[in-house]
Amino acid sequence: MENLIIAFNVVLPLMLCIMLGYFLARIGMIKEELRKGMNALSFKIFLPFYLFNSVYTTDVTAAFNAKLMIYCCVAMLAWFALLMFIIPRMEKENPKRGVVIQAMFRSNFALFGLPMAESLCGAERMGPTTLLIGVCVPLVNILAVICLETFRGGKPSVKKMLLGILKNPLIIASVLGVVFNLLQIPLPSAVNKTITDLGKVATPLSLVALGASFTFASAAAYRKQLVVGVGGKLVICPLLMVTLGAMLGLRAENLVPVLIFFGAPTAVSSYPMAQQMDGDGELAASLVVFTSALSILTIFIWVFVLKTMALI
Repeated sequence: MENLIIAFNVVLPLMLCIMLGYFLARIGMIKEELRKGMNALSFKIFLPFYLFNSVYTTDVTAAFNAKLMIYCCVAMLAWFALLMFIIPRMEKENPKRGVVIQAMFRSNFALFGLPMAESLCGAERMGPTTLLIGVCVPLVNILAVICLETFRGGKPSVKKMLLGILKNPLIIASVLGVVFNLLQIPLPSAVNKTITDLGKVATPLSLVALGASFTFASAAAYRKQLVVGVGGKLVICPLLMVTLGAMLGLRAENLVPVLIFFGAPTAVSSYPMAQQMDGDGELAASLVVFTSALSILTIFIWVFVLKTMALI
């Protein structure tokens, strides 16, 4: 019961923000033009600030597990390659292809992972999870850009794809965060506080905009994509990756980040990113909403099973 409460308390605030956006749109306070503006602000301004701050403040001197870092990166690349091969054979429309693939590999790792890891491991044993954010978030964002650029429409252009990656605000923020962290470049307290405060806007703004775009009618129209996306994200992916991680000897605070990285709901930032890169925005919104809601159940099951087996 305690583990269910932990997972519920992590996911519920996200769902409440989504519900607020849905309600405000239904009563006419958030119209289409405002919703698009909120998405653009989130993707181009607030999410980059949040990502920069997350990477910049990662304690690279914390407990480092090379096996964990290498495993998560290699497993993510393998899962991404598998999805890029399978999903286009199941889905015929490019805007949906990119969105479904992104939803199945891109987790709400930073926002969902830190509070979940602290609840499961304790603040003193969060080093592997915190460090993994700095290593894997840039990788996942690069893969997301590659995915969405590939299915943006027409024949994929390597030059255009590389340009899209280099110009992507999330990639720029990740690289700058890594550079400032490794070079130990100090930021004035006023600048640091401003970046932190602006970054805090990213999640609620993205969630409210997400809720404003959500309609149950569109969810019904995307039944097939939702079954594939939600099942792949919350069941198949963590089943494969957590099992393999446990077989490789990862335990306790080194297995918890694997569960979160591969089993957390789809990243909120995948929605504004899909909107900005010509993906199917309504499908992206539905996937975030449904994976967030159903993750309360799936995370509880994973935690219960792993604790019963004394793996975490």
